Amino acid sequence: MKVVGYPIVSICKLEELLQFLPPPPPLHLLKVVSSFLYNKQSISCITDEGMDALGNLIELKISSYIFNLNRIEGGFPQLQVFQMTGSLYQRTVERMNLESKGIRLAYLLKECAAYTESGNIIGADITLYNLSRLASPDGDPLQRVATYFTEALACCQVAKNLRGVPKVLRLVKTLSTVEEEFVRQQFFNLFPFLRIAYLITNQAIIEAMQGEIAINVLDLSPSSDAYQWINLMRSLKEHSLNTPCMKITITAIHEKEEVLQQMELILGAEAKRLHFYFQFNPVVSSLESLDPDTLPIEKGEPLAISCILQLHSLLATTDDEMVRMRGQMIFAEMLSKQNKKVNPSPDSALSPFSPCPSHKMECFLNSLWKLQPRVMVVTEQESNVNGPSLTERVDKALHFYGTLFDCLEASTSRSLVERSLMEKMLLGKEIKNIVACEGVDRKERHEQLGTWIPRLELAGFGRVPISTNGICLAIKLLQSYEPALYIRRRKKELLLDDRV
Repeated sequence: MKVVGYPIVSICKLEELLQFLPPPPPLHLLKVVSSFLYNKQSISCITDEGMDALGNLIELKISSYIFNLNRIEGGFPQLQVFQMTGSLYQRTVERMNLESKGIRLAYLLKECAAYTESGNIIGADITLYNLSRLASPDGDPLQRVATYFTEALACCQVAKNLRGVPKVLRLVKTLSTVEEEFVRQQFFNLFPFLRIAYLITNQAIIEAMQGEIAINVLDLSPSSDAYQWINLMRSLKEHSLNTPCMKITITAIHEKEEVLQQMELILGAEAKRLHFYFQFNPVVSSLESLDPDTLPIEKGEPLAISCILQLHSLLATTDDEMVRMRGQMIFAEMLSKQNKKVNPSPDSALSPFSPCPSHKMECFLNSLWKLQPRVMVVTEQESNVNGPSLTERVDKALHFYGTLFDCLEASTSRSLVERSLMEKMLLGKEIKNIVACEGVDRKERHEQLGTWIPRLELAGFGRVPISTNGICLAIKLLQSYEPALYIRRRKKELLLDDRV
């Protein structure tokens, strides 16, 4: 058994330790994670009793002893006691508290997901109670992210056992226009991801449209602040100083008409200032309801498509589709267990690289290909939370969003109120959707690059490497941010990673 990479080496009764300590309150068994490094790490307790015991020892200031259990010859545990005083002891206790809470939170979240998935209501309820004692919306990054996972797992329990209640509680909420604009603006300000995505997308469009005097842009992204296209116009102006006045047509998709009207006003004013002929085609629709064949795009003019953090919503499937997918995966697993060699074609649903769990996605990409775009730039979360297993989704999502919260902690220069609102209304909402929703309601179905590539290629698209100029511009922009992030180029794709 392992907990976040730390092996559990022994179980020791607390009574065996009492000869070294003043009498503490009555406590139960401790499961101690080894080993203690004198100047780096300390022990971590992984049971409720162990956590309470450690907390009591520290809070009551009974002693400044740190324990380390090592195996000796014969396999019996030997107790070693280190006594520390002054600032070294204080720093060690702080590290011990932080590391212990982090390991404990991660373990409890995965345990709760397993209980929930197996239908163990009592086990899930006890684990949720323990999580509520450790998670905090105002704590360190892991405590904050654990708050939203705990809430999501609680909602998942409600959804599994009381089918009518989720509709009343509105587990899938729609933000108002003002709220949506606010949280997206905070995400834009606090993280470099959208700025870099906009910059690279615009650079790819400029390079693809070199020498053209009329271009079409299809915006499939949920952005509504017009920032990306204002910068595109300015960059195009710089690159076309010696060419005739350009015509720019932008077709934008959004569910709310007032958002599109605001975009048209802002972009129209900027185009007029830069002396562009400008046409704006607003399309009031969600991406799921959009029919690309009906878009008002003029034939004969070069087209560029931008889709940022949006395509994954088309992977949402009905319960019937999910049952079919699970049956196919179980069948493939049974064959592999029987040592039967299975080599399905890439477009087979039995293939581990199968990019077609959603008929809607397949049809949509085929329709986009029929528009014959000169370039299409897709930006997606590099995560894998689209599996049928709740436990696996929680594990993958915890890693992804834990990294986001760590990045936010390192980079934030905004007020705690703004950060808290963005975490709750955007990131927390996404976490709840991943964990607590199923079927067509689960929109946040992030998948990794290795799955997107064959899906796009099957639709007819070919990969084009991002130019060196685009990468240099992205690196220059990234250098202005504090968090340890870096640009990683893999073949013809570009990834933004944390330095770990």
